[in-house]
Amino acid sequence: MIKVLIVDDDKFVRMGLMSVMPWQQFGMQVVGEANNGERALKLLETQDVDLLLTDLAMPVMSGIELIRIARERYPRLHIVVLTLHQDFAYVQEALRLGAIDYVVKVELEKEQFAEVLGRIEGRIQAQAVHGTANRSQDDVQIHIGEKGYIVVRFDHHAGGEWNKGLHLSTDVNVIEVDRNCWLLISRHDRDDELCHSLLTNMRSMEKCIVIELSDLHGFTLNEIQRWVRDFKERELFYSYQPHISAISVCIHKGSEHLAEPAEEDLERLKDQWLSAEWLYHDGLFEKLVLEIKLLRMPQAKLIGLLYAFVNEWNRLFSQSTLGRIKLVEPIYSWYQVEQWLKSIRGLTQHAADKTSYSQEIIHCILNAEQMMRSELDQPLTAADMSKRINMSRSYFSQCFKDIIGNTFIEHIRRLRMEKAKQYLLSTNKTIQWIAEHTGYMDEKYFSRTFRDQTGMLPSEYRSRKRTHSDNGRVKEENR
Repeated sequence: MIKVLIVDDDKFVRMGLMSVMPWQQFGMQVVGEANNGERALKLLETQDVDLLLTDLAMPVMSGIELIRIARERYPRLHIVVLTLHQDFAYVQEALRLGAIDYVVKVELEKEQFAEVLGRIEGRIQAQAVHGTANRSQDDVQIHIGEKGYIVVRFDHHAGGEWNKGLHLSTDVNVIEVDRNCWLLISRHDRDDELCHSLLTNMRSMEKCIVIELSDLHGFTLNEIQRWVRDFKERELFYSYQPHISAISVCIHKGSEHLAEPAEEDLERLKDQWLSAEWLYHDGLFEKLVLEIKLLRMPQAKLIGLLYAFVNEWNRLFSQSTLGRIKLVEPIYSWYQVEQWLKSIRGLTQHAADKTSYSQEIIHCILNAEQMMRSELDQPLTAADMSKRINMSRSYFSQCFKDIIGNTFIEHIRRLRMEKAKQYLLSTNKTIQWIAEHTGYMDEKYFSRTFRDQTGMLPSEYRSRKRTHSDNGRVKEENR
C-alpha cells in the first residue's frame, strides 16, 4: 500500500482530495494531512509516508523548501506537486529537486482523477523497479561475454508480455533493468541464436526495440545495468523511431551525462512557443521543435516544460472552438512528443480556420494576446494595442472577440484578476503594490473591480485563505 501525505494550506483542497480521489483503486492510502511545510516535516518524522503531495505557495514554509528538505532527509520519498497557478519556474524547480509529477488543482476534473493517480502510480513503480534492480543484482555473478541484448517495450501496460511466444534457452539470463526494459545475456556466448530469436519475435510487435550491446567484456553487471538505464533516458528516448526494430550500440559510446539546460534557454523557448507565431510558419515550427530536442532534457524536465505549454495554451484558447488541449500520456519517446506537437498545431489551425479570418489576422491577434499577458502592469487599451499591430481599433476589437472568445476589456480584466489572485496567495505584497503590478494605478478602483469579479475585496480574499490555513493547523495540532 502506498501511504500518502497531502500538504496544502487550503483545508477544503485537502478534504476534497482525500474524499474524491480513487486512492484505493491504485493501492494508495492517505495517512496524513498538513497545512504547511513545517507541519509536514513533523509528520514525516513520525509517520511512514511513501508519497508526498504538496502545494507550492504556502505560508510558514513553501512547497519548494519542503521538497528540498524532504528529499535530503527521505531520499526514497516520492513527491508530486500540487499548485493553483502554472508558473514555469516553479515547475522546473520542483522537478529539478526530484518531484515525479505536477498537477494543476484547478484543472482537476472528476474524469481525470483516475488518469492522474494512474500516471503517478506508474512513475512510482518505474522508480521502484529501478531501485530494486540495483539492490537485487548486487551479489549476482553471471558470465558476461562480449555481447548482450536489451529489450525495450514502449508501452505503459506492457508488463512482461514482450516474451510471449518467445522460447529462450535456459542458458539466457533475463534481468529486469527498468520498467518495460530487460537485459538478456547468454551464459555460453550463444549470441547468434539469441539475436535471431529476439529479432524474429520483436519484428511482429509494436512499440518495441531490440538493442545489441557490444564490448561488454570487463564490465560488471551493475555497471551494465546503470549504462542501460542511462542510455534509455539519454539516447533512446530521443532517437527512437517506430519503424526501427533493432539497433547496435557499443557500451563505450556516449557515456556523457545529460546536461542541465540553462534557465535562459528554457525561458526563451517558452516565450517563443507561447507567441503563437509557430502556428503559421513551418520553418519556425520545425526550428522550435529541433531546439527542444537538442536540449536533450531528462524526461521529467521535458514533461514539466510541456505541462507549462499546455496550461498556457489552454488559457489562450479556452474560449475558442479548439477546446481543451491535453498532454498525451504516457510519454515514452521524443517521436511521440513531436507527433503530438504537430497534431496540436493542426488542430489549432483547423479551429482558427473556422473563424473565416486569414492566418495573418489570427497570428496578429494571438500575438496581441501574448503581449497583453506580458505587460499586465501597463495601462493597456484596445486603441494602443490595435496601433501596435497596424489594425483599426474597431476591426481589432471585432477580430479579438471572434478569435479569443471575449472582448478586449473582458479578457484583460480576467488576466489581471488571475494575476492578482496569484500575487495575493503567493506573496505578502501590499494591495497597492499588487494593484500597480496588475495595471491599476488606483488602489480603490482595483479593489472595487476585484470585488465585482470575486465577491470579495483583495484583503478579504487573502485573509480568508489564511484563516482556512490557521484553522486547519489548530485542528491538526489538537489531535
